[in-house]
Amino acid sequence: MQDLEKPTGPVSDDIPEVMRAWVLGGPGELRQTTKAVPAPGKAEVLVRVDAVAICATDLEIIQYGTPARIGGGEPFNKNFTPGHEYMGTVAALGPGVDEFKVGERVSVEIHAGCGQCKRCRQGMYTSCLNYGNNFGDVNKGHRANGFTTDGGFAEYAVNNVNTLVRVPDGMTDAEATLVVTAGTSMYALTELGGLVAGESVVVIGPGPIGLLGAAVAKALGAEPVILVGTRDNRLEKGRRLGANVTVNARHEDAVARVRDLTADGGVDYVLDCAGSQESVDMAVRMVNRGGKICFAAFPHEPIAVDLGYLVKNNVYVYGIRGEGRSATHRAMALMAAKRFDATTIHTHTFGFSELPEALRHARERVDDAIKVVVQIHSESESRLAAE
Repeated sequence: MQDLEKPTGPVSDDIPEVMRAWVLGGPGELRQTTKAVPAPGKAEVLVRVDAVAICATDLEIIQYGTPARIGGGEPFNKNFTPGHEYMGTVAALGPGVDEFKVGERVSVEIHAGCGQCKRCRQGMYTSCLNYGNNFGDVNKGHRANGFTTDGGFAEYAVNNVNTLVRVPDGMTDAEATLVVTAGTSMYALTELGGLVAGESVVVIGPGPIGLLGAAVAKALGAEPVILVGTRDNRLEKGRRLGANVTVNARHEDAVARVRDLTADGGVDYVLDCAGSQESVDMAVRMVNRGGKICFAAFPHEPIAVDLGYLVKNNVYVYGIRGEGRSATHRAMALMAAKRFDATTIHTHTFGFSELPEALRHARERVDDAIKVVVQIHSESESRLAAE
C-alpha cells in the first residue's frame, strides 16, 4: 500500500486527499471506507477509476483469498482493495512520465511484473517469479493491481505506464473495462496457442472469457469456431460474436458433434473456460493429434486427465494466467476496429455504493448476468476530462 504523498509530475486540478474505497476484511467481507489517495512513483500514473467490471477472479479473491497475495500471505484484514478490470482518466503523472497526459482516458491490464526475473525478461510478466514480492525487505517491485497491490474498487488507483492502453474516442467506459477479458482470450490464442488464420477452434464454456474467446478467434481468422455450452441464451450470444457453430452439451454429444464437423479427427485448438471434469474430458477428446489445449479456468478441486491419451496423440496442454505480452493492446485494436462487439457480454450496471449488489449479481448470475460493470464516475465526467 502507498502512503499519501504529493505527485511530482503534472496533476489534475481536483484530486482529493482521500477517496472512497472498498476493502476486504475476512473471507466474504467487503466494506466501504475512505483511504488516502495514492501518489504515483517513477514510471507510474494515478488513474481516476471511472468504471470497473467484475471478474470471477474477484469473487474468488473475496471469498477464498487466492490468487491474491498481500504482504506475503492471504489478503484478508490488510486494508486491501480488490478489483482489476477497470478503466479511467489519467489524473497525475509520476516523476519522468511523458508517455501519457493528464486527462487521457485509459484502460488497464493487471500485471506489471518485477522486470528483473527470468520470466519478466522473457516477456512473461504474468508469470513473474517475484509475484507478490512487493513489500518490506523482499520488495522486488512486482505489481498486479487487485491481486498484490490495491485495485479498482476505489476512486483512484496507481498503475505502471506499461499497463495502460488508450481508450479510443467513441468507446464507452463500460466497453473499455472489457479489454482485460478480451486480452486474456487474445493471450491464450495468439501468444500461447500460436493461432493462425484457418485453424479450427473449440471454446468450451460461454462465460465472459469464453464468449470473447470465440469473438477473438473469429476476428483472427479461425475457421470454424465452435462454441460449446449448456445454456441456449449464452450460445446465442456466442453466435452474435462470431461462432460458426454452437453446441448445447445437454442436448447432444458434444465430442461426437465436433468430430463430425472437422475433417482432421478433431479441432486444432481447444480453449476450456469451464474448468470442470466434464469440460476437461471433452477438451481431450475434441482436439486432433498434435493439437493444443488451453485451460483458462481456476478449478477448486484437482481434476483427473487421461495423460496417456495426450501423450500418445502428441497433444500440447498449458494454462494461462492473465493477459500477458501486452495482449490488451491487440485486443483493444480489434475492439476499436469493431471486429467484434464486446458489449454483447455487458448485462448489468451499478453505482459505486451498490458494489455488494453488483457482486451478488455476478456471483449468483442474477437475471443471467454475464459481465457486471460498476460505474464510479459518470461518462460525462470522464469524457469532459479527456477534452
